[in-house]
Amino acid sequence: MINFRSVDFRMEAPMLDLELLRSFVSVVEAGGFTRAGERVHRTQSTVSQQIKRLEEDVGQVLLHRDGKDVRPTEAGERLLSYARRLLSLAEEARDVLSQPDSEGAIRLGIPEDFAAYRLAKLLATFSRSHPGLRLDVRADQSKNLARDLERGELDLALYKREAGEKGAIAVWPERVHWVTSKSHPIDAGTPSVPLIGFPLGCLYRAGAIHALESAGRTWHMAYTSSSLAGIQAAVAAGMGLSILSEMSIQADHRVLTAKDGFAPINKTEMALMASPDASPATLRLADRLAEFCDNVQAKAA
Repeated sequence: MINFRSVDFRMEAPMLDLELLRSFVSVVEAGGFTRAGERVHRTQSTVSQQIKRLEEDVGQVLLHRDGKDVRPTEAGERLLSYARRLLSLAEEARDVLSQPDSEGAIRLGIPEDFAAYRLAKLLATFSRSHPGLRLDVRADQSKNLARDLERGELDLALYKREAGEKGAIAVWPERVHWVTSKSHPIDAGTPSVPLIGFPLGCLYRAGAIHALESAGRTWHMAYTSSSLAGIQAAVAAGMGLSILSEMSIQADHRVLTAKDGFAPINKTEMALMASPDASPATLRLADRLAEFCDNVQAKAA
């Protein structure tokens, strides 16, 4: 016999509609209903109605609407990562069923400081979850990654660039600092500032030189290396000053500020870019990288 007293007859919450989630993600990423409509091939009014339906389904206001500017509420930010994952899983299931034997290959370019910062774990997990996919990852200078993506030699790239440039899946502002050795600091009043950096073409190197010359200070390259570890070690040993991203600064480094005579350099950002003909698998990896960068940004705030 069934014990009806133990059965819960309450109505279950409605399942989240993937089309509504896709429109929601597009609105957040595009920053408005009109641009989002262009991305999902819907009119502005249709996208607005879809967002209203989604808000009714979850019982939360998901977007702040300020004229043409749209940004997620706290509830919207919580939903965003889940929405991206659900959409990615749906695409993954569709791709696996349509191509059961092979998912092809993804050529990914990343800057070295990200390669050394937990990103390897994410990529290994992604690769294990896609046994039919070949992942080809290259760590290099941002200028080389941008060039190779444009040439079609990369499918996806995460690289540093000057803030405000156009065209990217997502961007994140970078926190970069002047650094010296904690135990053997360089005298701020030294006549010629010894610089440590990557080879010619590096965004940080160019920014450091521009900042010093704008302040009327002389400089010389004391140490040049293509290796982040080499630059970190040279700074710690007291060979000179460098500019490093916040995640690359180590315990034996000391951050210099305007009080020390070193003004901030030009603003930079991390950009996630994909080739125009990126495969579904590449876009799934882009979603994982975007979520990773969002988490890094949130923890650093």
